[in-house]
Amino acid sequence: MTQGPQRHTERLTDVVRAAALLRAGELVAFPTETVYGLGADARNSAAVARIFEAKGRPRFNPLIVHVPSLEVARSLAELPDWAEALTAAFWPGALTVVVPRRAALPDIVTAGMATVGLRLPAHPLALELLEVTGPLAAPSANPSGRVSPTTADHVMAGLGGRIAAVLDGGPTEVGLESTIIGGPEPTLLRPGGIPAEAIEAALGAPLRAHAPAANAPTAPTAPGQLASHYAPSGPVRLDALTAQPGEVHLGFGPVAGDVSLSEAGDLHEAAARLFSLLRELDTGAPIAVAPVPETGLGAAINDRLRRAAAPR
Repeated sequence: MTQGPQRHTERLTDVVRAAALLRAGELVAFPTETVYGLGADARNSAAVARIFEAKGRPRFNPLIVHVPSLEVARSLAELPDWAEALTAAFWPGALTVVVPRRAALPDIVTAGMATVGLRLPAHPLALELLEVTGPLAAPSANPSGRVSPTTADHVMAGLGGRIAAVLDGGPTEVGLESTIIGGPEPTLLRPGGIPAEAIEAALGAPLRAHAPAANAPTAPTAPGQLASHYAPSGPVRLDALTAQPGEVHLGFGPVAGDVSLSEAGDLHEAAARLFSLLRELDTGAPIAVAPVPETGLGAAINDRLRRAAAPR
């Protein structure tokens, strides 16, 4: 991983100070309702390049741009009818739309692609910040491939010394990254904080499943599509009703485990606790994870778990 010189990372509650750093080309992590994002001025190529350096993120992996309003989104991209319908239903919220970009954004934001992912977050601090700064490119505020951060402490543990500041808004509410929908026909590119069933209900039609191009099966068309992602340091074993010797056990519902995503089997609680508990159990020991149903938010939880368990 490429790293610049170590520096002091401020912990802030002051939006004005955070905005000033961002306008100066610095990196500032900030809370959203999903996870903490690592923000840079989306119109500043040099600042955006620092995101890739701080995270150790490959340049071919595009970034989501967070916007303060639907009007700003329309100024940056063309929103087809399906995107207009979904933004009306779910913005502000945990939905990213991947739509044809206009020329206003640097190529580094979109990895040179003709589309850009846009999101209007629901967190009040994020909205306050965006109103001052304008659009921010912001992937999750963690080293690339590692567990996403849901508190300012998580950000400091992963990126402290590499970024200018963290805007501390407390623990995130949703705990999983946004659902990503692309086109030209509405296609599920990444399950996330809004279940696919809710999006299909808003559209009145089923979503298409994403199929990578045959000649580039590993090239992402949206963030969060790399096979190995969201990973703790030790191996992860899925659908484990019991732990094997040496494993720690992450339970769900009737499978108790050493700790549980949700003893009640509540998928909203499980989503909110997933990344925090993966960090808690991340001692280098193997992690066994109880089965989680593939319905509602369970689809997004299982997507993250499969990527955490993938070969590295």
